[in-house]
Amino acid sequence: MKISERGQITIPKPIRDRFGLYKDVEVEIMATDTGILLRKRSLAEHPVDKVLGILNRPSDTNSYIEKVRGR
Repeated sequence: MKISERGQITIPKPIRDRFGLYKDVEVEIMATDTGILLRKRSLAEHPVDKVLGILNRPSDTNSYIEKVRGR
């Protein structure tokens, strides 16, 4: 495989199919200690990121339970 004059490469079809690299899919290219890493960018938000920080306040479980039970 060679890099074109414009810096482009062609990813072989079996590899594109295996990793779902279809037309208009965004990818990330990162330098690593051993070379270059190409990774498909995920548009979905990770479930942990959705709730990160939601419990970032002090709370007293016993008081909460009593309040919920109406006591």
